[in-house]
Amino acid sequence: MKNLNLRLVVLMTALGVISCSKDAPLNQNLEEENRIVTVQGKALTPTEINAKINQTISNREKFEWTNMDAHTIWSATVHGDQILTIGYGNDENDFNKENSNAEGIKNRLMQRIVAIEGNGQKNADDFLIDEDDKLNIIDVKVEDLQTVVDLLAQKGIRYIEPTGYRYLDHEVTAKSGAGCGYDSESLNSADYTTIAPGAKVPWTFYEHNITSAWNYSTGAGVGIGVIDTGLTPNNSLMNGNFNDGYSSGRYVRKYGLYVDSWWPWSSRTDGVNDKCGHGTSMAAVATAPRNNDGMPVGVAYNANLISYRGTKNVLLDGYHEQKGVANSLKALGNRSDVKIISMSIGAPWSIGRIKDAVRYANNRGKLIFAAGGTSTSFTNFVGVIFPAWMDETVAVTGVTDANYYEECDICHKGNKIDFTVVMQRDGNGSRTTPVLSYYNGQTDYVGGSSVATATTAGIAALVWSRHPSWSKTQVLNRLKQSADFYPNRNSQYGYGNIDALQAVQ
Repeated sequence: MKNLNLRLVVLMTALGVISCSKDAPLNQNLEEENRIVTVQGKALTPTEINAKINQTISNREKFEWTNMDAHTIWSATVHGDQILTIGYGNDENDFNKENSNAEGIKNRLMQRIVAIEGNGQKNADDFLIDEDDKLNIIDVKVEDLQTVVDLLAQKGIRYIEPTGYRYLDHEVTAKSGAGCGYDSESLNSADYTTIAPGAKVPWTFYEHNITSAWNYSTGAGVGIGVIDTGLTPNNSLMNGNFNDGYSSGRYVRKYGLYVDSWWPWSSRTDGVNDKCGHGTSMAAVATAPRNNDGMPVGVAYNANLISYRGTKNVLLDGYHEQKGVANSLKALGNRSDVKIISMSIGAPWSIGRIKDAVRYANNRGKLIFAAGGTSTSFTNFVGVIFPAWMDETVAVTGVTDANYYEECDICHKGNKIDFTVVMQRDGNGSRTTPVLSYYNGQTDYVGGSSVATATTAGIAALVWSRHPSWSKTQVLNRLKQSADFYPNRNSQYGYGNIDALQAVQ
């Protein structure tokens, strides 16, 4: 793809949280479900499964696997390496093992799985793929439709999802790099201004008074955690020269939690390096150094960067990608040097594991920004994607520089959006935000809600650096107060564009 943006080229809309504790008696609906098992013992095809997903999303309804019938869930499990993820607990908010007494629920569920799947010949270890170390989540191997029927009738289940199922693999209209690319492009001289000691300021920064805000704050002392596809090893400005020029006195840390394997039991991560290009662009927009190399500078050029490679691309369509992102959220949640988390990634449906991990990090005081969604023209009717629609995240989308609010060519909007960022010239979709490229000495343009999210994360770092004792609520309130529509909220664009100068004064 030309621009490294959040091109979720699948049907996307505002999705709901999978968090329904079962209050029904154990055998409720079992007779009817058993009839379905008998009649529908053959799994649906991926085309049939995707048709159900598409129908729900195209109707602007929230797609949640737990709300589907047992046969559909089981069919997706069959086509997803038999992986079933179960979020358990005493109620919707019982997701954290630290303050939970749900061990008995987990043991009961495993006993039922073994009883149905094992035929008395196996034990729990034969079916347990993984148990989360901090969250009430287990991943199990399921082959029998009756197991899904039984689980859906149980109390203590918050959600049940066939996390091995890959929607995108079966969508012929959606074959793409899902936001990836290593392209570079020379910058138009009208799209930047050169400032001391020789750095380029993207034109979009002036739309938010970011350069004026630098007179008060440059992000020093604040850690921004970027969960994405990793960080390039081939651009020194995001590696050894990250702490250079006007950006001295800070650090970059790189971690990799994504497992690039089709084997669900695999735990070997594939490193910290970006193999997509998207993560590098997002980290650069937020934190690239201000020096004399003649490259685009980041919003918070004195902030610390903590990069987590949690996913292969921007679409969280797979078991290991979902685990990688969730594990990154937990890790960042537990880091004392991180105040802000930026996530320019998402999915067209809710993902229970990531939802739990977002709430885990949120409860530890992290301010979490998430992309509202970017797509191609055939999906421009849909709304805000997951996890941006969550109450625990701050949803951001991109708009043009027109004198009225207009979303970018490929940006989503909706009532879940909190803020907007100008990142595209009106009427010219190729003139977006200048950014460092994947390689030394090269530049590129990036667009969509992805770059809008990373930009807003950088502005938040400016505010938090200016007021280091503030809580995330105070920082968020200041962002709202400095935005166009405050104290009101626009139905499609939230509080609108932030004035960074006003935010830091």
